[in-house]
Amino acid sequence: MATRVYILIETAVGKTSDVSDALNEIPMVKAVDMVTGPFDIIAIAEADDLPSIGDLISDGMHNIPGIVKTVTCLSVRS
Repeated sequence: MATRVYILIETAVGKTSDVSDALNEIPMVKAVDMVTGPFDIIAIAEADDLPSIGDLISDGMHNIPGIVKTVTCLSVRS
């Protein structure tokens, strides 16, 4: 069973669409929704293991211009 996470993303002003487009290009990212509230995007990602999710966040997402902050929530049951 895959490891699933919900990633809450805060973007720089005016960068939400650009960040959303970049996230949609990442194979592990299964869904990207622009939302209202304290975060601008909620993304759902799946991988075979937790270290792969860590790599996705630290090496992949944090290199996308316009991402200010992420909070990752691990799914404990689907």
